Amino acid sequence: MDTTVQKHWRATQERVEKYISDTYFTDVNLRGRLYSANAPLRRLRWYKAVTPTTYDTAVAALEVAPDVEVSSVCIGPAWSTHWFRCEVCVPAEWVGKHVRFCWDSGCEAMIWFQGKAIQGLTGSADSHQMRTDFTLVKRAQGGETFVLYLEAAANGMFGAGHDGLINPPDPKKSYSVMRVEIAVFEEVVNELLLDLTVLFGMSKYLPSDSPRAYEALYTANDIINACNPFDKSTFERCLTISRKFFSEKNGDSQHTIHAIGHCHIDTAWLWPYSETVRKCARSWSTTLRLMEEYPEYKFACSQAQQFEWVKLKYPSIYEEIKAKVATGQFIPVGGTWVEMDGNIPSGESFVRQFLVGQRFFKEEFGAYCKEFWLPDTFGYSAQLPQIMSGAGIKYFLTQKLSWNLTNTFPHNTFFWEGIDGTRILTHFPPANTYSSNAGVEDVVKTVKQFLDKGRSRQSMLLFGHGDGGGGPTESMLQLLKRMANVDGLPKVVYSSPEAFYSSVENHDSSKLCTWKGELYLEMHRGTYTSQARLKRENRKIEILFHDMDFVAGINVALTKDLKMAAKRKAQLLDLWKLFLLNQFHDVLPGSSIDLVTKDALAYYSEVKSELSTLLSTKIALMLSMLSKGEKEKQLVAINTFSWPRQDVVHLPAHINEEITGVTCVQTLVDESVVALVSCGGMSVEAVQFCNPTHPVVVSEVADGFVLDNNIVRCFFTKDGCLKSVLHKQSNRDAIEPGMCGNQFVLYDDIPLYWDAWDVMEYHLETRKPVVKRCTSLTVVERGPLRASLKIVFDLSERSHLQQFIILDANCPYVKFETFVEWHESHKFLKVEFPLNVRAMEATYEIQFGHITRPTHSNTSWDQAKFEVCGLKWADLSDSAFGVALLDDCKYGYSTRDNVMSLSLLRSPKAPDKYADMGLQTFAYALFPHQGTPTAADASVIQESYNFNNPLRVVYSPGKIIEKQVLFEVSVRSVILETVKMCEDNKLGIVIRLYEAYGGRTLASIRTCLPVTSYQKCNLLEEPLEQPVPFTGAIELEFKPFQIINLLLNVS
Repeated sequence: MDTTVQKHWRATQERVEKYISDTYFTDVNLRGRLYSANAPLRRLRWYKAVTPTTYDTAVAALEVAPDVEVSSVCIGPAWSTHWFRCEVCVPAEWVGKHVRFCWDSGCEAMIWFQGKAIQGLTGSADSHQMRTDFTLVKRAQGGETFVLYLEAAANGMFGAGHDGLINPPDPKKSYSVMRVEIAVFEEVVNELLLDLTVLFGMSKYLPSDSPRAYEALYTANDIINACNPFDKSTFERCLTISRKFFSEKNGDSQHTIHAIGHCHIDTAWLWPYSETVRKCARSWSTTLRLMEEYPEYKFACSQAQQFEWVKLKYPSIYEEIKAKVATGQFIPVGGTWVEMDGNIPSGESFVRQFLVGQRFFKEEFGAYCKEFWLPDTFGYSAQLPQIMSGAGIKYFLTQKLSWNLTNTFPHNTFFWEGIDGTRILTHFPPANTYSSNAGVEDVVKTVKQFLDKGRSRQSMLLFGHGDGGGGPTESMLQLLKRMANVDGLPKVVYSSPEAFYSSVENHDSSKLCTWKGELYLEMHRGTYTSQARLKRENRKIEILFHDMDFVAGINVALTKDLKMAAKRKAQLLDLWKLFLLNQFHDVLPGSSIDLVTKDALAYYSEVKSELSTLLSTKIALMLSMLSKGEKEKQLVAINTFSWPRQDVVHLPAHINEEITGVTCVQTLVDESVVALVSCGGMSVEAVQFCNPTHPVVVSEVADGFVLDNNIVRCFFTKDGCLKSVLHKQSNRDAIEPGMCGNQFVLYDDIPLYWDAWDVMEYHLETRKPVVKRCTSLTVVERGPLRASLKIVFDLSERSHLQQFIILDANCPYVKFETFVEWHESHKFLKVEFPLNVRAMEATYEIQFGHITRPTHSNTSWDQAKFEVCGLKWADLSDSAFGVALLDDCKYGYSTRDNVMSLSLLRSPKAPDKYADMGLQTFAYALFPHQGTPTAADASVIQESYNFNNPLRVVYSPGKIIEKQVLFEVSVRSVILETVKMCEDNKLGIVIRLYEAYGGRTLASIRTCLPVTSYQKCNLLEEPLEQPVPFTGAIELEFKPFQIINLLLNVS
């Protein structure tokens, strides 16, 4: 009788799906036979540690803890720690069986065995990432007894959110032990399940007209027909069927997928830093166990901070990691301390991320990383290629631009060119994820979505559970093994990042396209503004580090004390590490839970306190080295920038005796004293009080107030509207006639899902100017050095703003020092300036340079940039006149037509429902100028530095010998950004300069320090040339936006 039956495609496909399902028909399907016998554990010992504790402490507590019923265990509240002691005995009749320990507490856990952390577990609360078993013995003898310790954390893979992924944590969240037992694992059943999984995937994800899809489905159907789940004798026939299918190989021209294990662990996000330490241990111990079974398996792992945590907290795991690094299986990548935000940190912060990270990897593992690994960051600065190259990086990987809402990025493998012309080979894995499941869907998608077909036929696939950790599973490795070389699918090879990039370089590089400029993410634009306190602290501490590095470097040159220099380097390294940690791409952007924000602010406070104390001490040392030795107090000005300054500065307290008879000072209403002080570039000199060329005055007119210092004249109406900022030299008004500047605007701010991350374009349709809400406008200071107004606004019934509008003598910009009591929900506060300038592009500062972006929406690419990131300034200029907006801690900008906006505050409610509530402090300034921002007399770049870092005036313990010009740069277009101690233990300092205007130039660098020779070095401070004798000046040639680093050797 003919038994051939016409097969209905959908019915047959669903038949296969149900046969391997862990949900449907498990009493009769193959999945239900994966474990053939089990022995549940009814009682165990339980220790409620609450906070993380050591293994030894937990074991000691469990030794005296009573046995409890498994059903009585409650693991909670959120973030608490619970330890368990489980003693299991393998039944005698399980001789020769593969026995696994099974534990499902819903939450994350770590198995400890014989004093070592062995493997992480993920409970069924995270069903798609569940990992609930551990191999006790592959061939049991029967009768063995095992004592296991379980460290359970009362949180899931993605934290403890209340009814949703990104919702704020539920402090009462708890878990129960749903399964604890040993069971017999049927290896042959697992083999068949994996075969059927691949066959099912090919039938589902290959094109519907693919003959191979039909063959895969019919092969799976034949296996089911031949299989009796309750009769093991049928399994070999099934394996014979599947082996025949998988033995049919690919052709030579097939696309090759380089499969690399990965476990993206957010250093903090929906869980605090402390939990990340344990996530690393759980994830990495698991991958080490897999490496023991699969020597061909390679795993790429980034973030030096996480390696250091494991080194300190889990030394046995760390030693295993070092051994696997040596064999090439465990591959450090990234090169940075953490996977930092790609927009907000300063250029020097970027450099330090690489300097600290790369030195760690070299010291611990013997080599620098070659790949910059930043898969989940919210946009990438156009200066990163040059910084990468200078830090020993050859390649770059991300996938985040696949999240673009408006435009599809046109490449997967390409060269990324920075603003200086540096090119970096870049790859975006075309599966558009860093945490694939290594299934057929991911493999097929990798080829289908690859956008550089014809230019390359290889790409990367990152597999393993990520974000909250977990990493690859044994099933993933088995699936990839089956897909390695089977007809109908691309070739799959276990690989490493270096192997992939080297192959592309050797075979495809001449055919690849180049993308120039920033990699702008058309999503998550709200992260330029969320959690304003974090961004403020980041900026302020970057400035503190700048001055601390400067003073420490000068002291090394003056004292020549190697022992003191080594001590100071170690101290500063610890502070840099703690500071760089907070630049992680979910912390500084403001997209973490409240616990993370509190930790970050505490770390900032610690760094700021120690830096401030250390800086004061080291300034005193520097001044003592520069003094005549006479014990006479003297006021000294310290300028850490490479251009001369003249600023109105606050003088130290108790200054009265020193200013007796001095007329060019002003006592403010708060009784502090200010003076107009000049200081040369990178100089230390006795304070010289200056009289202003034109004292600043404030005058009340019929309908408002005027502030005037003969450089700019500002007019405010009595309802707080800034009607005019006249730039006297050009006779141009910065504000468009008839419009109102310094206009506060509230927007509805309700994104589609990612609350703290996203501000959507449609928020612009909800613009609500804050008008007729000025409750007072009064004069505070009347000159001659400082004039100011105080204005008070009711932004709403709940939120209130107080602002001091300040104009100083001889200052080219008007300042707005702002204090906001902010108590809103899903509102966005901006300040607008309608400028009397027309231009197709606005200019924004980025790290070590600037870029332009459109002021129009001509194309979809232009339209998508409705909110962009800038550092200390943005500028709108025509050929003759321009206006810059300076800020002291803000990063979100927008320029549409002639209206420039600065984003001030948001009020998202997830994942932190308290985000930005309460008092917020910030300042910005409006700076009209002649020409473009890089014109010779514009000084926008220099003034932005000055605005962020007031000239420092301190007491010296003795008289300064004479004016000390520590460094001098011959051209204004070259910024001497950093002076610091050399990292290696020798007497030397490193200076970092960059060309800031975007042109070629020659520059001479002079110093009064005892420098004997100099040599160019890279960002890792490795010499690039032999030492050159110093003869009084260093002559340098700069390309546009080029960074040059010099190692100065001190006698």
